[in-house]
Amino acid sequence: MVPEHIDKRKPPPQWKLLALGALGIVYGDIGTSPLYALRECFHGPHALPLSRLNVLGVLSLIFWALTLIISVKYLLFILRADNRGEGGILALSALLTPPGKRGFVIVLGLLGAAFLYADGMITPAISVLSAVEGLRLATPVVDGFVDFIAVAILILLFWFQARGTARVGALFGPLMLAWFCLLAVLGAAHIFQNPSVLAAINPMYAWNLFDANGWQGFVILGTVFLVVTGGEALYADIGHFGTFPIRVSWFAVVFPALLLNYFGQGSLLLRDAEAAVNPFFYMSPGWALYPVIALATLAAVMASQAVITGSFSLTLQAIQLGYCPRLRIEHTSSEQFGQIYIPAVSRALMVASIALVLGFHSSSKLAAAYGVAITITMVITTLIFFLLVLSKWKWHPLLAVLFAVFFLGIDLSFFGATLLKVFHGGWFPLTIAAVIFLLMSTWRDGRRLLAERLRDSKLSEDSFVADLLANPPARVPGTAVFLSGNSLGTPLALCQNVTHNRVLHERNIILAVQTAEVPHVPEQQRLESQKVGDEFYRVTLTYGFMEVPDVPRELMPAASLGNLTDQRTVSYFVGKETLLATPGSGMYMWRESLFAFMSRNAQSATLFFKLPAQQVVEVGVQVEL
Repeated sequence: MVPEHIDKRKPPPQWKLLALGALGIVYGDIGTSPLYALRECFHGPHALPLSRLNVLGVLSLIFWALTLIISVKYLLFILRADNRGEGGILALSALLTPPGKRGFVIVLGLLGAAFLYADGMITPAISVLSAVEGLRLATPVVDGFVDFIAVAILILLFWFQARGTARVGALFGPLMLAWFCLLAVLGAAHIFQNPSVLAAINPMYAWNLFDANGWQGFVILGTVFLVVTGGEALYADIGHFGTFPIRVSWFAVVFPALLLNYFGQGSLLLRDAEAAVNPFFYMSPGWALYPVIALATLAAVMASQAVITGSFSLTLQAIQLGYCPRLRIEHTSSEQFGQIYIPAVSRALMVASIALVLGFHSSSKLAAAYGVAITITMVITTLIFFLLVLSKWKWHPLLAVLFAVFFLGIDLSFFGATLLKVFHGGWFPLTIAAVIFLLMSTWRDGRRLLAERLRDSKLSEDSFVADLLANPPARVPGTAVFLSGNSLGTPLALCQNVTHNRVLHERNIILAVQTAEVPHVPEQQRLESQKVGDEFYRVTLTYGFMEVPDVPRELMPAASLGNLTDQRTVSYFVGKETLLATPGSGMYMWRESLFAFMSRNAQSATLFFKLPAQQVVEVGVQVEL
């Protein structure tokens, strides 16, 4: 990630290296669409008849989809809506509205996030499969082993994730640059043989396609959409590189290379109808087929990186904003905040991707499942962005409405076309997204319900102090830190410690850890403390939603707490709630049971807050939901 003190809208000093890294991380998904997008338009289940009118019409749709959706909507507009350098639909939702007033917007954000996860499962499978299938053109020997080769590559890809985005980007960036150069060279060579395909830039060819093909012309939009499926992952990954390097990479390398290749494939199809089986690999001369397949396979691996990295960032945001249980998070860089690896997410994506390869067996069948989820996410992003520019950026209402109508018209057209894929495999991402939305919304509602129950059972601070003065307990050496989920009231762990042990430590700290609606909180604003009694403090630690808490590191040097330099004298008291589902509490019993199950399997507060395990005392309490 670009260091926090650098303005993400201005060129950072190392922008050239960041732009190169962005090629490997951000543009892998959209950069491998030439492997299958145009092929599915003329060879898939909803293929158009191969004719000059249809080829030029599809090329026109591709040109204007890349221009309007990626170049204009995402690169020029949506990337401006970064939440202090972080992107993604949850960051956008957090940017729009303050805590406690987010109902409709947060539901939209959770839906968009759920569909992004579903997309993250399909992208590795379809990218790797489409590349490996090129081997069938080279030799029939591998025909029965394509699935297993793809699975082996996927396992290697996910194993590599633990090394971190910085190392992955350093390796993938130069390779992806070579890939885009290959796309451009192959495309230019075929355009030179039939330059008339460049006429497809005229949008009238797209109109003529709809006019000539009617309903089937509309249906083909669901396949054309495959050329822009990396747009949302692009937005989610801006925290790793900044907006300027991402824009430079697109307009200088990615956009021209993609256009050259798509138009080159169109030129080939006009000359050789048999190439429709796999136009990308038919573009390659026979002597170069194996090197092209090898580089395409590497590019397919890199294509998966954008959605995998975006899934890690999205999960961290969801955890910190209270929409996902605590998971183990590993920082893979001591210098860059955004470089994280989440093993549970990586394993889930790997298992799902492998299952898709073994279940669908071909990239053509997977293409039928691809795009349904991401079209919904794009619609949601446009809606939230519209609300943002209207309420926060104070655009003129007419300008905001024109923006929304124009881009929602495009998004909804693609969405309507992709809905036809539901019975051909599109049901999979919809099902996965529904399950993920259920889990995230249940966790959010359950946390709110749990907070209400704990707040109702807490003593007020004044009552607790008055009781201590009336019945002072014995004091023991050391410092006790009582973690609280709320900055008000007395933690149950503190009450039970006094009630059952009748002791207090020399120094006592009631600690609440909160998440701000920004990705990063400056160090000088992290800790707030208030002395509430004799060696009694109330402390609030505030982290951004892209930061992982480290409680001991923040408390030890705090001058307001007397500098807790000797970590061995500190004991951490953590409440461990046993949740009991009860009827009539505002949630269905089955959702309460689901929340209780998720809570039991969440990472412990000890590990998540980086507390020294040998100095943690867990105080159990039963809570009826």
